[in-house]
Amino acid sequence: MYKRTVTMSRLCLSLRVLLLCVCVRARQLPGSCSFELDTCGYSSDPNYGSWTVNKEGHLISVDSSLLDEQEQAILVSPILDEQDWSCVRLVYQISGGGSLQLYLRLASDNFDYLLWTANKASDSWLIASVDLPNNAIPYQILLEGRPAGGLGKSVAIFEIHIVNGYCIECDFEEHHMCGYSNSWNPNVNWYVGGVATESNLFGNNTTNNYRGHFVYVDSVYSKHFQEVAKLTSPMTTVPMEGCLSFYFHRKQERGNIFSVFTRDQLGVFEEIWRPEVIVTAGWTLVYIEIKAPHPLQVVFEVAFNSARGGYVAIDDISFSPEFCQTDTESTFDPAIANCDFDNGLCLYYQEKAESKVWSRVSIKPNTYRIGDHTTGTGYFLLANTGFTSIPGYVGRLHGPFLPGNHKYCLRFYYLLNEFRKVDSTLVLYIYDENNVAQEKVWSLSDTPRAVWTVVEITYMKPMLSKIVFATICNNFWECGSLAIDDITVSLGDCKITAGSVPGQCNFESGVCGYIQDKKGDNADWLRMRGHTPTSLTGPRGDHSTGVTLYTSRHHSCIQVTKLDC
Repeated sequence: MYKRTVTMSRLCLSLRVLLLCVCVRARQLPGSCSFELDTCGYSSDPNYGSWTVNKEGHLISVDSSLLDEQEQAILVSPILDEQDWSCVRLVYQISGGGSLQLYLRLASDNFDYLLWTANKASDSWLIASVDLPNNAIPYQILLEGRPAGGLGKSVAIFEIHIVNGYCIECDFEEHHMCGYSNSWNPNVNWYVGGVATESNLFGNNTTNNYRGHFVYVDSVYSKHFQEVAKLTSPMTTVPMEGCLSFYFHRKQERGNIFSVFTRDQLGVFEEIWRPEVIVTAGWTLVYIEIKAPHPLQVVFEVAFNSARGGYVAIDDISFSPEFCQTDTESTFDPAIANCDFDNGLCLYYQEKAESKVWSRVSIKPNTYRIGDHTTGTGYFLLANTGFTSIPGYVGRLHGPFLPGNHKYCLRFYYLLNEFRKVDSTLVLYIYDENNVAQEKVWSLSDTPRAVWTVVEITYMKPMLSKIVFATICNNFWECGSLAIDDITVSLGDCKITAGSVPGQCNFESGVCGYIQDKKGDNADWLRMRGHTPTSLTGPRGDHSTGVTLYTSRHHSCIQVTKLDC
């Protein structure tokens, strides 16, 4: 009985997505596959577990019960040579627990680049959209399935669909809506429509012959004040900037509000457009400047005041890497504020009266002292009364000016030794262009630890501004040594994690796909936190952050332990 139920469920799910394949097969690029007749050149990496084609067809999966001692199975595409920007859409399902990752392997590179990951179990098929930027080098797509342990856990792929263009684009001629999703509301929702069913709306903009499709929302079932319908694009997966365009058709009887927003991974909305004309005589073309240095979604939102609030229809969403206006400036790169002090002070400087407070030094690390944070043997900045001729000091280190109206993530590392009081030991200010302090955004409140510790601060100012590090020592006997190193500034919120570089891992959330030989040697790598179990061995803390300051995360390092000790 159970087996029959599972089979019928799979059949129903297949039928629900089948139209996707019928409608778009002619537009698919090499690398697309429905796994109905064969694997289209995809194969399992022999060094890992195997993906299995379902006997009933139209499905390829990796099941925990078939992995033996392996933890994952990797599906490798044939070599692809599409040089233009393209979009990969996956119809997938994680049952019971596990994860699915999509990697890009360039023919000229030794590393696989992680582009997308999912780790939430679902009872239904989901659609993921992943952008593949322009690339002149042949490449392969890798799909790594990691089902959780235990019976009934699996990762399955229904279809891989690759098309030209950006994942954010859509003409709504395909039944999957290009990965756009409707936020369900009991009364008002976005639907795919056409003249055959929505005779009160104008024809499709693309075909201009009343045979195409568009998406629309109608107020006819609205029952409450400010009923809201949201249509959300796939999350961008690579930095993008340019011109977003779309057509809209709008009729406002007794009130509706139509807006376009962006939403980042933290759920923060920013309105980027609102129409100036209430009623449109036909389809109206709109151009919107988009700058997306970090992942975001585009949200089309309509709010109705009553059941007679009219309707809004959207069609032909497209994107161009060229800005809508020729005088629009490209996204500012805040990397000018980065500095590891190995080759000088970069664009940082001290005030003349305090020029002896901060010193650029290099220390050879030993059991009692550690070197700079970058390499251990490089340079960092040190504020210490031993370098000054007065019993106390005030030292300010000024950074370069950064444009306003941008959200910045500032990261730096500090090292504190022998301070009896930490008040005012290290304070971070935001100064305006008139050299006036606007805000104190952070100050040291922790007890001294002889390890490099990370600080992450997100800030945004409407005007030109700069960061200023200040250290104050009132009494020689209360002050020890203070060091800073590896200052980096990036666009976006610090809580939004950037994509990892292939081969890099800080071991905070696992081992990033690294594996070890559990049979061929007598020692194992262990993921640990803090000091090593034996004295005078290993680091005082991990290299990433040293210690946990403002979060409850466990910061870890990797150590080799011999099993038969």
